[in-house]
Amino acid sequence: MCALVVVLAALLAPRLAPYDPAASDEDAVLAPPFTPGHPLGTDELGRDVLSRVIWGARASMQAGVLATGLAFVVSVPVGLVAGYYGGWWDLVTMRLVDTLLAFPYLIIAVGLAAILGPSLANASLAIGIVQIPKIVRVARAETLSLREESYVEAAVAAGAPDRTILLRHLLPNMTNSLIVQVTVILPIAILAESSLSFLGLGVQPPTPSWGVMLTAAQPFMAQMPWLAVFPGLAIVLATLSFNLLGDGLRDALDPRA
Repeated sequence: MCALVVVLAALLAPRLAPYDPAASDEDAVLAPPFTPGHPLGTDELGRDVLSRVIWGARASMQAGVLATGLAFVVSVPVGLVAGYYGGWWDLVTMRLVDTLLAFPYLIIAVGLAAILGPSLANASLAIGIVQIPKIVRVARAETLSLREESYVEAAVAAGAPDRTILLRHLLPNMTNSLIVQVTVILPIAILAESSLSFLGLGVQPPTPSWGVMLTAAQPFMAQMPWLAVFPGLAIVLATLSFNLLGDGLRDALDPRA
């Protein structure tokens, strides 16, 4: 349910937000929560915190969808080919994957974002590249398992070309596992986007983002903690909700259950 709320907030931000996220109310600078007209208070420029949190969901979901889409478009074909054909392609692919997985994903994402330049698009690209090795391993493992199934052996015996076997027999039957992986990668991407924006390598002010809001809240932590509490709580709820959704989908789509 919470995951649905985050998605709807991202899609309907212009309608749900009570104010323009960049608009300043000079009469209510650093207003505390429950101030009339500003239920979550305002920031140091008089901008409504609730509106910025809602618009921040759009930046996080955009980064999550772009990064996840990029990772799947690149990694699923690579994993399919490596698992089906094996040989030197599989050996080289998995050694590269193992090398990339040896480094913390956030360190690689920070390095790529710094090289590409600070923006939401470049941050999404960096996050997507970092997630490719994980999905390659999942796609390869599923291919290794499925290629031993009787229907695949029957297709091979009938003379079906490799392309048909890969696209009509293997890929559709690993869809359940890939759907679960979407709910695993998405919260990681949301957290990574917030981290990169916090470091100044993602969304740039004044565009609202949960990471940008946390950066701006640092000088006011002692006197106005709500400036950090609400975007931080949004990050926690968004990532937790998608993780719980992934657990539920894993149980629902597991053929052994």
